[in-house]
Amino acid sequence: MIQVQQLHKEFEKTKVLNDVHFHVRKGSIYGLLGSNGAGKTTLLRTVAGILKQSRGEVSVLEDNVFENESIKQRMVFLPDTLYFLPHYTVRQMADFYKEIYENWNEERFQKLNELFELDVNKKIQQFSKGMQRQVAFWLSMSVMPDVLVLDEPFDGLDAVMRKKIRNLIVQDVADREMTVLISSHNLREVEDLCDFIGILHKGEILLERDLDDLKADIHKIQVAFKDDMNAALESELNVLHKEQRGSIQLLIVRGEEEQVTSLIQSHQPLVFDRLPLTLEEIFIYEMGGVGYAIENILV
Repeated sequence: MIQVQQLHKEFEKTKVLNDVHFHVRKGSIYGLLGSNGAGKTTLLRTVAGILKQSRGEVSVLEDNVFENESIKQRMVFLPDTLYFLPHYTVRQMADFYKEIYENWNEERFQKLNELFELDVNKKIQQFSKGMQRQVAFWLSMSVMPDVLVLDEPFDGLDAVMRKKIRNLIVQDVADREMTVLISSHNLREVEDLCDFIGILHKGEILLERDLDDLKADIHKIQVAFKDDMNAALESELNVLHKEQRGSIQLLIVRGEEEQVTSLIQSHQPLVFDRLPLTLEEIFIYEMGGVGYAIENILV
């Protein structure tokens, strides 16, 4: 559905994206994570056909996306910084979308008014930031897109509205096999939505994995031994992070679960517990592995 191969993007002499490869399957929700300045927004704008790549291929719906009107009819890009025509009301903006998008669904637009409960005759610029974000989703979902590209989409939304919009997106993925590419610093939101994850760092894809597989390979473990954990065991484990909490050691370990369990139990631990690991923690330890300062990762 979205295929990116050997993508390079440069602005004058500044390299922003370097040999990026990734693939988003039809009917899936792909979460694009990355450090500040990693190139996420540039990548999304290139996928949306707003920017032209310096080299490489960007294919959406099995065709090149740049300056391809037929593809853009079936795709919506919701940017971090929203833009609406000056002084337009919600209704006027909806009429503008209706003229542009041939798949505009007026019935759905009317139905979604029950979800967003906003005055269609009010000028959009008079709404708060969060309400303007709701208008953007309202219009975007009324287009009935086959591909939805989202850059920091939940910024400014309260918890109740975030949940409503998440449910709306998931429903369209399930009912229409809509494909979603989303970039967000709110990793808990991404974790709730996405089934596939890519991490972009300094313009390159650091890793790309199914979220369930990613969680299966990284483990958060509490252990305690009669004596300190010996060097032999530590050398056998792929330890990403280690903390000492009194007599308890907290380990973040990469590897197959059965192998990790077998290695630790062979050293007869007094305490051995596996703890749930969040996407936020996985991201932090993966980025820490490439030397990125943990305190600068999340905003």
